[in-house]
Order: sequence, then structure tokens, then C-alpha cells
Amino acid sequence: MTDLKHRILPTVQKPARYTGGEWGEIQKNLKDVRVRVAFCFPDTYEIGMSNLGMRILYGVMNGMDGVWCERVFAPWGDMEEAMRRNHLPLWALESQNPVADFDMIAFTIGYEMAYSNILNMLDLAGIPLHAKDRHELKNIVFAGGVCAFNPEPLAEFIDFFSLGEGEDITVEIVSLYDRAKAEGWSKDAFLHEAAKIPGVYVPSFYEHTYHSDGTLAAITPLEGAPETVTKRIVEDLDSAYFPVNMIVPSTEIVHDRANLEAFRGCIRGCRFCQAGFSCRPVRRKSPEVLYRQAVDTLQYTGNNEITVSSLSTSDYRGLKELTDALIPYCADHRINLSVPSLRADNFSRELMEKLQTVRKSGLTFAPEAGTQRLRDVINKNLTEDEILNTCAQAFSGGWNNVKLYFMLGLPTETDEDVLGIAELVYKIIQAWKENAVNKKRGLRIHVATAYFVPKPHTPFQWEKQITPQEYLRRCKLLKSHFYSKSIEYDYHSPDLSRLEAVFARGDRRLGPVIENAVKNGARLDGWDEYFNYAKWYDAFRQCGIDESFYTTRGFGEDEILPWDTIDVGVTKPFLKRERKRAYEGVVTPDCRHGCSGCGANRLLKEVACDA
Repeated sequence: MTDLKHRILPTVQKPARYTGGEWGEIQKNLKDVRVRVAFCFPDTYEIGMSNLGMRILYGVMNGMDGVWCERVFAPWGDMEEAMRRNHLPLWALESQNPVADFDMIAFTIGYEMAYSNILNMLDLAGIPLHAKDRHELKNIVFAGGVCAFNPEPLAEFIDFFSLGEGEDITVEIVSLYDRAKAEGWSKDAFLHEAAKIPGVYVPSFYEHTYHSDGTLAAITPLEGAPETVTKRIVEDLDSAYFPVNMIVPSTEIVHDRANLEAFRGCIRGCRFCQAGFSCRPVRRKSPEVLYRQAVDTLQYTGNNEITVSSLSTSDYRGLKELTDALIPYCADHRINLSVPSLRADNFSRELMEKLQTVRKSGLTFAPEAGTQRLRDVINKNLTEDEILNTCAQAFSGGWNNVKLYFMLGLPTETDEDVLGIAELVYKIIQAWKENAVNKKRGLRIHVATAYFVPKPHTPFQWEKQITPQEYLRRCKLLKSHFYSKSIEYDYHSPDLSRLEAVFARGDRRLGPVIENAVKNGARLDGWDEYFNYAKWYDAFRQCGIDESFYTTRGFGEDEILPWDTIDVGVTKPFLKRERKRAYEGVVTPDCRHGCSGCGANRLLKEVACDA
């Protein structure tokens, strides 16, 4: 098989995606290994190697005695074609062994459009797609990541899901498997014991029944399974594992830099944001620990860029202390330090000038809505004055490029709200004219609009998604009001977001749809080069599923939701209150101005939410 790979690799794009051998990869002697884990990222190498969560869990598992975790990525189309033509099964990078040789196969899922890749990777590995068809303890398939907070569309393919943050629960899961393998347990016995681990959800232990109108009638736990499964969190991030000895990719990746995670969770409570609610409560690292991790990572990897990241980095209370320490180090070593995810209401021109002493890069903000009324509906907690004052500060400091992100189709949105985006953009242009110190370079404003997708575990989880036709009408309405040559406007075809909404709020009846689409060639759906909605449209028709049931129908507040078995900490009564406040146009202050009673604090054993 090695000779065959060597003949194929020179014929495909970016062969380094498939070879392994990078600086920092972990090699082990198989004689010392009891449990082998194929850690699969359901997208290409350059996407997966940019994922900090995968790097953390790779290090966690390889730190366990007798465990070897290896990386597996989805092949690009040319490689998949060559693999299928030559009957070459999917392999792991470190050992180059087939995935079918591994004990456990783990997927991390951060995006619904990766579902087709999961099935395609299992098929390429020669592993049965359906959990019920994998009878032995070998090739146990489990999954985690934010998409696991509604696991039901994948229920018939995945043996169990790991919910929440993985540093602790992954060790418990793999340790249990180590014991089960040593003692010769059956797969069923292992799953029953795994279900006792807090945060583990075994789909086969729950029965879903439906009303005649297609809505869920009941979710019934079987065989002693709990009624709800609560996600896991890591309380003390300072002592949690962090991979300073990161693998250095041997080919270009999307985010080719070192990454620091300042904190987890979000204080803001934007009502559309799944991560903002499902990742609560807020827990932060100390600036001292972050500085030490930054220096160690940079020295090990040789990276010339490092990013401080989180859901809302400028909300990190130790940001000034951290950057005051890091900026001199980075300047001395010619390293670029970036701080993305800044908010317009706490933008610091002083900080940005320190970070960008050589060249002013563009600024990015996400007002999400063009009018104050709609920003209050979504609880953005951002005023027009704050946006304009921030832009004025930036323009007076030499910035001339601004990216602005908005959503169309938000609950209660009207044409007046759509046109409010254009009005806001023209006010920003006026602010540039009045404040810019470098007008010779001109102004560039990049405006992008996304198609609103209602997500589970948010106050908008019950909302209707507007039709694709209505979305396009609003895009064209907005575009018709952009007259300035300084404005660049982008919007995407709605088909991808419509499918994302189906899977985000889907149930178990979508399993055959995914399987059908994959058999007809669906894969790499997150890439424009490969996404083909016609394959999905045909799959829905052939399986007798109406996708509008999950999108434009909307869900009733008293309706049983497919993800009701999953507890992310934030309670349903709180989400309903927030939805009511949205329709009243009432904002909820961020966590630093008082606890709003979301419920996530109950996940903490000792301390209050570190907001």
C-alpha cells in the first residue's frame, strides 16, 4: 500500500495533506499501545490543522499511558477519486495505517455542513455507516463538538456523543475503553458503562416517536438512560492542558499561526448566537499563564504570528496586562500579534496602534443589524453612536478599511431594518470624510450579509427562517441602495444556509437523507467547488422529507424539540424569557452588569461565573 500511495501522491494537489511527518507530530511504538484512536476532522487538512480544539484533544489523548491518537482528515476530491480507483482505504497520518485498524474513531464536528464528510470518511475507511451494523468493540465511533448539542441527524451513525469540553471527559471515555478491551467486554456492555459517564449521550438508548403532523410526540429513555445528559466543562483553565508543543504543518493551512485561548464562554447574550449560550459559563485564563503559553508555543513552533482568540476577545479583562507583556516580546522577535473578535463598544485605538506599528490592516466589526430597534431585538447591546465613534477613532488613527458583517432574516426584520444597513454604512462614510487623516488612500468598506439560521439552545431556536426567495429579495433591496464606489457588498447563495438550518434543527429522520445524498456524491459541502444543492434536493424528495418542516415552519414553544435530551446549562425557561424580551425590544445587560439567571452557573462546582 505504501508504494501505491507514493505513486498517487505526485498526481494530486497538495500531497503534504496526506503524508504526515510534520515537526511535533507524536509517534509511538505499537508494542506499548493498548488503545488506538483515529481522531477524524471531517474537512480538509488545512481546515482541521487550524482547529485549536483538535490540537488540544490530540495532546490530551497522547498524554495518556498506552494510548496513541492519530490524525485523519477528509481528502480533497482528486485524492478521493484516486483512492477509490485504486481501492486505497482512508489512513491516519502518523502511522499511515488504515483507519479500520483503530479501536476508536472520534470525530469533532463544528459545522453542520460537515455531516456528509463524516459518512464519506467512514465509507472510505471501509467501516459500516450504521452504528447497528458495527457489532464488535473495535471501530467504536464517537463524536463531539458544538454540533453534538443537537446530535439527532447523526444518531443512527454515531455510537455515542461526548458533550461539551473534552479535556476531562475524553480521558474518562478512553480509559473506560482501555478497561473494556482488556476485560473482553461486548460493545453493548461498553456503551452501557459509557452512558454512566456524565456528558455521554448514547442515541440508541432513546426512542423518538412522532405525531401525525411530524412533530415529536415523546423522547423515551431506554435501559436506564438518563432523561437528560448535561455537557461537561473545564472550570480551571489555568491548570487545563494546553498544547504549547503544537504540530507545525508542512503545507499551508488556513490559520497558519499560534493561537491563545483567552477565555471560554461569552458575557453578551446575542440571541441568535449558539456559541454564546452553549459555551457558558464564562471562565478565563490569567494573563500570566497566557503569556507563558504564548512564549513556549512560539519558541517550540517558530511561528511568526500569534493570535489571542475567544468569542469576544476585547471582553477579556486581562487584555491590557497580557498585551503589555506580549507586545515587547513580539517586537523583539519580529512576531505579529493579532487580537481579533473586537467589539465596537470597547474598541481601543491605543491597543490597535500598538499591535500595528508598521501597517494598518483592516478593521472588522459585526453590528449584525442596521437599526437600533433590531439590534435591541437580537440583544446586540451596541448603539449607533458606539459604532460611529469607534469608526471615527479608527479613521483618525489612519485606518481606511472596514469590514462590516450583518444578518438578513432576523426575527421581526422589516425592509426599514434592511435599508438601515445602507444608512449606517453611509454614516460611516461620512465619519471617514470628517475624521480620516490619510484620505489619499481612499476608503474601502466591505459589507457582507448572512442568511439567518435559527440554532438550538438559543432564544431564537423556535423561529422561522425566511424563504430563500425572500432572503434574495432583501439582498437585492440592500444592494440597490449602495451607490458609493467605496462599498463592496457580498452575499452568498441561500442554499447552503437553508441546508445548515435543516441540520441544525433536524431530527433522526434526516439520517436517510444524509446517507442518500452521500451515495449520490455529496461531500465537502462547505466548499463552493463541491457544494451541490441539487444532490440534497433529490435526497429530500427520495426520502419523503420536506426541508421546510425544519426551516420556514418554525417550532412551537410547547413543542418537544429533538435536542431536548441535551442540557447545555442554559435553561429553556430562560430562553423563552429572552425570546419574549426580543419581541418586546428589551435588551438584557451583559453578565458583568448582573446575572440574568441563565442557569449555566449550576455547572460550576465552587466559584461563580468569572465574567
